Amino acid sequence: MNAQPLHIALISETFPPEINGVAHTLARLVDGLRLRGHRVQIIRPRQPGEARPPISDDLLLTRGWPLPGYPGLQWGQSALHKLLRRWRRQRPDVLYISTEGPLGLSALRAARRLGIPVVSGFHSNFQHYSEHYGLGLFSRLLGAYLRAFHNRCQATLVPSCSQQMELQRRGFERLTLLSRGVDSLLFHPSRRCPQLRQAWDLGEQDIAVLHVGRLAAEKNLGLLADSFHALQLAHPTKRLRLVLVGDGPQRKALEKQLPDAIFCGLQRGEELARHYASGDLFLFPSLSETFGNVVLEAMAAGLAVVAYDQAAAAQHIQHGHTGALAMPGDEAAFIEAAGWLLEDREHLRRVRLNARQHASRQGWTAIIEQFESCLFQAMSSAPSTPPPHSLTHKKTPGLTPRG
Repeated sequence: MNAQPLHIALISETFPPEINGVAHTLARLVDGLRLRGHRVQIIRPRQPGEARPPISDDLLLTRGWPLPGYPGLQWGQSALHKLLRRWRRQRPDVLYISTEGPLGLSALRAARRLGIPVVSGFHSNFQHYSEHYGLGLFSRLLGAYLRAFHNRCQATLVPSCSQQMELQRRGFERLTLLSRGVDSLLFHPSRRCPQLRQAWDLGEQDIAVLHVGRLAAEKNLGLLADSFHALQLAHPTKRLRLVLVGDGPQRKALEKQLPDAIFCGLQRGEELARHYASGDLFLFPSLSETFGNVVLEAMAAGLAVVAYDQAAAAQHIQHGHTGALAMPGDEAAFIEAAGWLLEDREHLRRVRLNARQHASRQGWTAIIEQFESCLFQAMSSAPSTPPPHSLTHKKTPGLTPRG
């Protein structure tokens, strides 16, 4: 452990109790840094319905705009002057910026004026998302903005090898891989619940096909429905039930499309872990993930995961051993992989055991230590005086929700 305690400012548009992969990851990093003796100041938009908290040096709330189609999520407004006042009074040693929106841009500009080193995190595939929200024509402009934003930081942390290679190809500089962990005590096969399966109208020999995540266009949920229907046709003697955990703008449309599916809504903590462990097969058809925390959570709970060979799945699934993979975008191969796992019950059992064994070794401790090292490295590599130019007077392209 580094002996020097740091004052770290973390800038984000999402944080618990909001439920998404970015909020979960940031909470883990913040808790880990604080346990290691560092002071972490969180700067984020006020969440809808949130009571005004007591004044604190470690929490700064800003104004936010609601994201269309995503009740409860905020897009943080620029807070340049507020940040300059705060940081001139109490200067952080280093910043971690997890959003490229107006709030993140204002934090980057303030840091460059004050000569504070910055580490950024690439948490969301905004270019992929833009295609699902009618912004495809702005994809090139958005890509150029994101590259300029991150290249003005001392380092940019990315969660997967595939993401790192893609960004390097697009001209992003100083990329560092910082993977994700999983709480393998919380997400554990022992939480399997016969009563919950009975509520799903399933016996122990039946198959619960699970999906956990935001029910939104960028998650490629059309393939989820197609895969489940194909499984039913290929295995008419098996009793299958599709169970979806999560919420989002596509929920009503999916309820009409999948009238026999079970929609469990948002689940947290032990209830979420109970839902995972009560499933058998996990389908994850998303092509827009930078990582995909749910893949490791499902594996830790003892599920056989079917996913595209990218992000978390590429790092943690060995095809045929700890899950099943398909080449990105090959829908036929994805459906075939899901069907293959159900052909032999003993084979499915072995894959689930192997998945659990692998995920149980993917803890957060080493990741938090590496994150701490990245912050110290950014401080040592930062210029001693503020640079003469910065990202100024540029409008931020429209950004989309965190995934």
